Amino acid sequence: MSVAPGALRVRGLQVRSDSRLLVDDVSFAVDPGEALGIVGESGSGKSLTLRAILGLPPRGVRVTGGEIEVGGRVGMVFQDPLTALDPLSRVGAQVASASRAARGGSRAAARAHALELLEQVRLPDAARRLRAYPHELSGGQRQRVVIALALASGPAILLCDEPTTALDVTVQREVLDLLSRLRRERELSIVFVSHDLPVVAAVCDRVLVMTGGRVVESGPTLDVVRSPRHPYTRSLRDAVLPVPPLSAAAATPGVSPEGKERS
Repeated sequence: MSVAPGALRVRGLQVRSDSRLLVDDVSFAVDPGEALGIVGESGSGKSLTLRAILGLPPRGVRVTGGEIEVGGRVGMVFQDPLTALDPLSRVGAQVASASRAARGGSRAAARAHALELLEQVRLPDAARRLRAYPHELSGGQRQRVVIALALASGPAILLCDEPTTALDVTVQREVLDLLSRLRRERELSIVFVSHDLPVVAAVCDRVLVMTGGRVVESGPTLDVVRSPRHPYTRSLRDAVLPVPPLSAAAATPGVSPEGKERS
C-alpha cells in the first residue's frame, strides 16, 4: 500500500560498499508535515541514508536491503552550495532550468518561477541577483539559491544534508528560520541531517541518532535532548554550544521572519 502524500517510510535499510556494511537495518517513518532530524558524527551513515532515499548513492556504494516508500516528489538541499551549483551558470538560469525540467512550460514562465522562488527564500534583491554567478554571492545567499533549486519541482519532502555546516552562526540561524518558515507555508515534510544535535533540535519534531551505520536512539526531540539514554547521544549533546533560539517571527505560526542576509 502506498504512503500518504508527504509521508516517508524506511524499513530495514542496508547500504554497502564493496568492502563493508555502511548502513545497517535503519528504519523510521516521517508523517506528512513532520520534521525528522538524523544526527551523528561523520561516517555514521546519516548522509548515506539520505542518498539512498533520493536514489543517488555514491559511486561504489549500493542499497542491498530494505524498503523505501515516498509519498510525492523529493527535493534535496546539499551541504556545500559551491559544489551543488554550476560555477559557470547564472543562478537564475539554474533555478529556471530546474523549474522547467519539473513543470514544463516556456522559458519565460520558468524564469518568472525562478524569481518567485528566489523571493520566497528571501534572497536579497532577487531580481538583480538572477543574473549573478555563484561566486558573486555570500555563503548564506548561495545556500538560499540551493534551497530554491530544491523547491523548484514542488516537492512534498525536503531532504537537508547538513545545509548549515559551512555557515557562520548568524547566517546559520537565518537558514534554519527560513527552513522552518518554508515548512509551515508549503506544508513540507523535512528530513534534516546534521552532526550538531542543537541544530537538529532547533527545527525538528523528532530525532534519530546514528553511529556506526546503526540507529542507537530515537524519540521526540525534547526528550532526546533533555534525557538522552545512550552514552553516544549524551556525548553529542555535551560536545557543542546551543544554537540561538528561533526568532519570534519564525516561532509564531503565520508570521514570517524578515530573513535579512548577512555576509
